[in-house]
Amino acid sequence: MKPIDYNTAEGILFTDQYQLTMAQLYFDQGLHEKNAQFDYFFRRYPDYGEHKAGYCIHAGLEWLIDWMQKSRFGDKEIEYLAGQRNRENKAVFKPDFLDWLRHNGDFGGINLEAVPEGRVVHPNTPMATVRGPLAMGQILETSLLNHMNYPTLIATKAARIRSVAPDNLILEFGARRAAGKGANAGARAALIGGADFSSNVGISHILNFPPKGTHAHSMVQVFLGLGMSERDAFQAYADVYPDDCLLLVDTIDSLESGVPNAINVFENLKKKGHKPVGIRLDSGDLAFMAIQSAKMLNNAGFEDVSIVLSNELDELNIWQITSQIREEAGQYGLDADTLIKRLVYGIGTRLITSSGSPSLGGVYKLTAVEDKGEWKTAIKISESVAKIPNPGAKKLLRLYDEREKATADLLALREEEPGRQKELTLCHPTDPAKKRCLEQKNITAMEALLLPVLKEGRLVYDFPSIDKIRELCTKDLQRLDSGVKRLMEPHIYHVSLTQKLWDEKQKAIIELT
Repeated sequence: MKPIDYNTAEGILFTDQYQLTMAQLYFDQGLHEKNAQFDYFFRRYPDYGEHKAGYCIHAGLEWLIDWMQKSRFGDKEIEYLAGQRNRENKAVFKPDFLDWLRHNGDFGGINLEAVPEGRVVHPNTPMATVRGPLAMGQILETSLLNHMNYPTLIATKAARIRSVAPDNLILEFGARRAAGKGANAGARAALIGGADFSSNVGISHILNFPPKGTHAHSMVQVFLGLGMSERDAFQAYADVYPDDCLLLVDTIDSLESGVPNAINVFENLKKKGHKPVGIRLDSGDLAFMAIQSAKMLNNAGFEDVSIVLSNELDELNIWQITSQIREEAGQYGLDADTLIKRLVYGIGTRLITSSGSPSLGGVYKLTAVEDKGEWKTAIKISESVAKIPNPGAKKLLRLYDEREKATADLLALREEEPGRQKELTLCHPTDPAKKRCLEQKNITAMEALLLPVLKEGRLVYDFPSIDKIRELCTKDLQRLDSGVKRLMEPHIYHVSLTQKLWDEKQKAIIELT
């Protein structure tokens, strides 16, 4: 069997064919080394059907930069491209273009600015801008979108789950449901967005997080199949892991068998000086099961062990579970808040697949081209006004009001200085009738969101740890209005253009049409 060449598949050739054919066209026309700017942004928040997002959390940047710095056209890649044939059995790629790629086919000429990972981001605002030679900027598109779209989607989902369980431990359990190696990017993004730990051992090791998990139903089934009992299985697990004993109790019957057997094993552990961790419920009415399990555990003196809930959880059904507990716990002599705080959530399928909204729809659009030392606006016209990108070289600013809440994200031309204006006119990106004016005295801070990451291919940015990224995420979410963070029908956050950028956009549209 021939070994699978993953390095080639995941290196510089991790792009779409049309990026390479366009790059050759630019080379043929002498345009390949003209400087161009591309903007990466998304057009719409995730919509999960029953509920929708009012913000996104940026993720994926560090792994993109790592890929860019390792990827280039070497002999193997050139040989593969040289072997491609068209329908007339002629070479698709010409020798002179391949020779140029051999000597220039890396991202050493790229300048990249980006919003840091963990920051809140909104539609139609650049999360990254790429400036550099046109051909290599074009070839970058596919991989950039692949590295950034999916992690942003998962970090957003994780942040929403965290919003309904602010004081609870959240475990990412999604590797088995993920799309291939996306499990790794997804786990990292989940940690950025709000998950505390992952069950994925490899990525946990790389990111310096201890992996977390319980055991499977199969462990209990083995014992049952060999003529032993559920209790025997639990006791064996406790004997091997006396200080990390967390038992999955629903293989037979959670309340009639699983929890009583777990309590029996916990009592043995306690006699030996060990503290049990908890139980896990993976089926049934999880709110009711949590209440009944808590009552049994409390009566046995195990008020402080955790109750882990899993099975197709997401932000909406966690909210429903806690609402049901608040309504019913008192009927069984339990304090709802105390019970809710001891819950741990194991989130798998619905997080790692962003169930209901499995793609972000991020795009990478040319917005400016340099010609004879002058940057010229580039724009794409669409039948849908909302799909016309904001052209030109821009800066992205976040405005904060007297409450220290984010009140708008403002796109301005790169040379503008909005902070010097006594009054700011904020224009709706597409509707000329919608404008608002802000006096400078009502803006307490104006933050530039795009930071330099690469200069001529050289890394000029220190990537923070996941913990630091999570701090950024938490701080940004605290500065969002509550309405924007609603699970259902969130308030629309304002994304605006300066008057100058609005005028530039209209001028470009008129000239092109």
